[in-house]
Amino acid sequence: MTERTKTAVIAIGGNSLIPDKKHPEVEHQWDAVRETCTHIADLIEDGWNTIVTHGNGPQVGFILRRSELAMHEVHPVPLDMIGADTQGSIGYMVQQALNNEFLRRDIYRRAVTMVTQVLVDRDDPGFQNPTKPIGGFMTQDQAKVFEKMGWQVVEDSGRGYRRVIASPIPLEIVEEDAIRTMVNAGWIVVAVGGGGIPVVRNSKGELRGAPPAVIDKDRASALMARNVDADLLIISTAVEKVALNFNQPNQRWLDRMTVAEAKQYMAEGHFAPGSMKPKIEACIDFIENGGKEALIVDPPNIARAIAGETGTRITP
Repeated sequence: MTERTKTAVIAIGGNSLIPDKKHPEVEHQWDAVRETCTHIADLIEDGWNTIVTHGNGPQVGFILRRSELAMHEVHPVPLDMIGADTQGSIGYMVQQALNNEFLRRDIYRRAVTMVTQVLVDRDDPGFQNPTKPIGGFMTQDQAKVFEKMGWQVVEDSGRGYRRVIASPIPLEIVEEDAIRTMVNAGWIVVAVGGGGIPVVRNSKGELRGAPPAVIDKDRASALMARNVDADLLIISTAVEKVALNFNQPNQRWLDRMTVAEAKQYMAEGHFAPGSMKPKIEACIDFIENGGKEALIVDPPNIARAIAGETGTRITP
C-alpha cells in the first residue's frame, strides 16, 4: 500500500513580508517573499503537500490609504474588494517565488493561488461591537468624515482616531472542496489570504460581501487545516520559539507544550492579544478538533522545527 502523503498548512504573516518598516516598497516585499519561499520549499522538497496561507494587514492599510488620497477623484474601494486584491497580489508573489524555487531545485511541483471566500454569520457579535483597528491614525475632523461614510471610528490611546471593524468567527471556507482537490492532485495551494474574504448569505442563500470586517488569519488557517485533515499546522512568525515572560529578565523559551499547558499560560497572561495569543488560540483550536500537532516558528527554521530541533511544538 502506498503511504499517504502528509499535508501541512503553513501560515505566514503579512508583516513578515515587510521586515523593515522603513522600506515597505514592493521591491522589498519581493525580497522577503522570495526568502520566505526558500524555507517553504524545504518543506515541500521533503515530500509534504502544502497549503500556504498569509496575512495582509499592512497591504490592506496601503490600499486604504491610496483610496483615501484619491477620494476627490475616484470612488472608494470596499473592504471585501481590497481583501480580494491583496489575495491576488500576495498570492501572485508567493506562487511565482515558489515556482521559481522549484525550477532552481529541479522539483516537479507547481503552486497556484485560490481567491478564497470565508463564510461568517451576519449576526456574529463582532458586527455589533467592532474592535479591530484598520488604516492609519487621523484627526478628529478627519474621523468625522469617515463616520459620515458609515465607518465606526474610535479614539486610540491618545494617538489619534482610527477606524474599527468586526473580526467575526470563520464558519466555512467556500472554496474548500476545490482546494482539497488541488492539494490531492499535488498542487501547492496559496489560499485563505488575509483570513479569507468575509462573506455572508442573503435571504436567497446567495453569497455577498460581509459588512466591513477582517477574519483572523491564524484562526482561518486552523479551520483550513482542520477541514483538509492536515497532519500539521505551522504558524510562521517573527520568533524562533514561543516564550513565557517575553522580553522580561525571567524569559523562558518553550520547546513544547500541551493544549492544557497552553491554556494555562494563556490564562496567566503570557501571550499578548494581537500578537502571540491568536496564534496559540489557533493551534489549540486545530488540535482540539482532531489535529495532531502544531508548530510555531520563524521561517528560516521551519525545516529544523519539523525535525524536532527548534520551534515550539503544541500537542494534545
